[in-house]
Amino acid sequence: MASEKKSAVSDMGAWAMNVISSVGIIMANKQVMSRNGYDFRFATTLTAFHFTLTALVGFVSNATGYSAAKEVPLWELLWFSVVANTSIVGMNLSLMLNSVGFYQISKLSMIPVVCVMEWILHNKKYTREVKAAVVVVVIGVGVCTVTDVKVNLKGFVCAAVAVLCTSLQQISIGSLQKKYNVGSFELLSKTAPIQAASLLAFGPFADYYLNGRNLLEYKFSSGAILFILLSCILAVFCNLSQYLCIGRFSAVSFQVLGHMKTVCVLILGWLLFDSALTAKNIMGMSVAVIGMIIYSWAVEVAKQTTAKSLSMMPVKETDFTEEDVSLLKSGFETNGTKDIELGGATKQ
Repeated sequence: MASEKKSAVSDMGAWAMNVISSVGIIMANKQVMSRNGYDFRFATTLTAFHFTLTALVGFVSNATGYSAAKEVPLWELLWFSVVANTSIVGMNLSLMLNSVGFYQISKLSMIPVVCVMEWILHNKKYTREVKAAVVVVVIGVGVCTVTDVKVNLKGFVCAAVAVLCTSLQQISIGSLQKKYNVGSFELLSKTAPIQAASLLAFGPFADYYLNGRNLLEYKFSSGAILFILLSCILAVFCNLSQYLCIGRFSAVSFQVLGHMKTVCVLILGWLLFDSALTAKNIMGMSVAVIGMIIYSWAVEVAKQTTAKSLSMMPVKETDFTEEDVSLLKSGFETNGTKDIELGGATKQ
């Protein structure tokens, strides 16, 4: 009972860390990248800075013995990093080439895409209640975020690649942790250096293509450096909490409950940046929160049903007669004596 309570507290802590750090990084990035802020419009390069600090934290943690370094094949790390970086660049291109409305729709489509991919890759099945809750969340978030919807062929291709790669990346986080019995932070400390190096190499070129601005021509002020550093620190917690949440739950749960961040961003945008909050936004947020509550309930019910069915499964028992037991004992004693006489008694 005590261990279950401790696990529940840890789960809540992981979710709280993810929501707080994600909302915080969005607010910090608004200040860094907006025209009214420091106008640092180099999203891919900023992400490279995020992973650089994350990699540095992982290196210090391994060097001081705080975390244990476990082996994961290099080709798996390289493959994962390519998928993750393609996801980042694809999302940035999708936002540039499509309207904000279609960009939001593409992000919402990740939930059903993750469900289908987990079914294909891991044969994972979902109850009707879970499916219904996912639909409610998608509708709610869609109502409160989607406005104008304009799309073109290039934008659609970029959005499709981004959605597929993001979904695959999130599924891979959980599968790699289970496959190699590696913790969240250990896996992050192995993937972050590869992502940081590759993003630092081609990030400035991607940003130049996205907005036509050269990173070398940007004039760094003390305020810009301070907010970029704040963004990087929050990114460390955001990346770690993402790995923690997916490792503890699933990519679907991370997507569904992760939309609580969308609700928080809308509310904080209204409170801090005077963003408009209409009746449509409020209605959509309410529906989304109800969907998240239903999803949490449905997942818990599914867990209890699975546990109950496992407990009711018949356990095959092997019956030994007294004669069998005595024969086993005599055989063991005889074999033990022979081993000692020959000087070859094996130590178990």
